[in-house]
Amino acid sequence: MAPESPPASSSHRVTLFFGPEPVEREPDTQACVFNVKKRSWKAGIQVSVEIGTDQLSALRLKIRLTERLAQIFLMLAPEERPVYEGRVADLFAQAVSRCKLDLRLQSGLNQENRRILADELVPQLDQAVIARAEYVVAYVLTELDLAPDRPSPSSL
Repeated sequence: MAPESPPASSSHRVTLFFGPEPVEREPDTQACVFNVKKRSWKAGIQVSVEIGTDQLSALRLKIRLTERLAQIFLMLAPEERPVYEGRVADLFAQAVSRCKLDLRLQSGLNQENRRILADELVPQLDQAVIARAEYVVAYVLTELDLAPDRPSPSSL
């Protein structure tokens, strides 16, 4: 994740491996998989971070993501907007998943692959995403190449 290096994971190197993807046999759950490596570990681990689609929808409303992005999308050519709008849900899920992973990293993580279930850390994640709303929006905009310090694709 490009914007803002979260303090919770300063001793860990975290990269998104893939996702979001639907979780098998759980139709209302998505998962992102991250590679995580602590400096003292010889090898990294993979952590699957699951989030319920209801929680994602509620968080999207709480931080007013659609309204915040709509202002920026108005600067795009009308024919470009659907392409950008189509990527927002996945990018938002990635950013929220990273926030959830950071919560788990704060409490410690053993060097073994693991799965953080959708029903874990629900209230904590709600609080974290609201507190880090600027990070979440900045992540989405950066991944769309629409960060304020970059020229818009329409102007290139």
